[in-house]
Amino acid sequence: MFLCYMDESGTPDIPGNTSHYILAGLSIPVERWRDCDAAINAIKNRYDISDAEIHVAWMMRSYREQDQIQNFAGMDRARRRAMVNSQRTTTLHHLLSTKNHKLYRQTKKNYAQTVAYAHLTRVERTALIHEVAACIAGWGYARLFAECVDKAHFAAQVREKTVDEQAFEQIVSRFEQYLQNMGRPLGETRYGILIHDNNQTVARRHTELMKRFHASGTLWTGIRSLIETPLFVDSQLTGMIQVADLCGYALRRYVENNETPLFDQVFQRADRMGKIVVGVRHFSKLACTCRICTAHRPPASNIAPTV
Repeated sequence: MFLCYMDESGTPDIPGNTSHYILAGLSIPVERWRDCDAAINAIKNRYDISDAEIHVAWMMRSYREQDQIQNFAGMDRARRRAMVNSQRTTTLHHLLSTKNHKLYRQTKKNYAQTVAYAHLTRVERTALIHEVAACIAGWGYARLFAECVDKAHFAAQVREKTVDEQAFEQIVSRFEQYLQNMGRPLGETRYGILIHDNNQTVARRHTELMKRFHASGTLWTGIRSLIETPLFVDSQLTGMIQVADLCGYALRRYVENNETPLFDQVFQRADRMGKIVVGVRHFSKLACTCRICTAHRPPASNIAPTV
């Protein structure tokens, strides 16, 4: 049995506020789940965020309150947290006094996303994320599946599916093919299940899609190895969904900004057939020469991938 943890990065809306939408899934054998979870928890414990969610996009930001506190890095973590909370309380009170209620609500919402990391410097938060990425790189039994959709390219095509529907069908197809390839040499069926970050709108749509795939297959494959519809879980309570969040973030930052440090780590786990990456695709222009597109094509070929 294989578990594939899924999360998204960017928005599927066109145009939305990101140029790409990424749906990423990281598969591990079920017997490795406890080891992987323990490894991630050990890293979180070292940084005093054992009860917090790893949300990479929020962790990698600069927190202005920290920059305004003199000798912030030299303080112990308890003092840092107290100082940041004090600064933020002052800011919120000021916004209330000016009756800027819209900015107050947005600022309060932003603070809630980062309160768990207020005691960590940006250097420490970055180091934490890179430690998790190094863990992923070292899991030789893990496989990364992802669809990276360039929304400008998608919008120029005649499509019956939405961005996220295409991405989900691609992940389902590739994970199913991986399971079939794993079981074929042994003459047996290897089973897998998808575990997705919980979102009520996505849950309903992807559940219906999965029912359709079970009945009639995807565009590329019948469904024989995937069981059930996706399980939707709270990412705050499930460390491996947070790992999938990191994978999606790393891929999006690469295709949008050519940032490679995190990408270099997680892309090692992309599913491959020989030297060709089959688990990760960049749905973009034919002439794209990014590392994903190059690795997805047969050697010495200029033909764009179709699956």
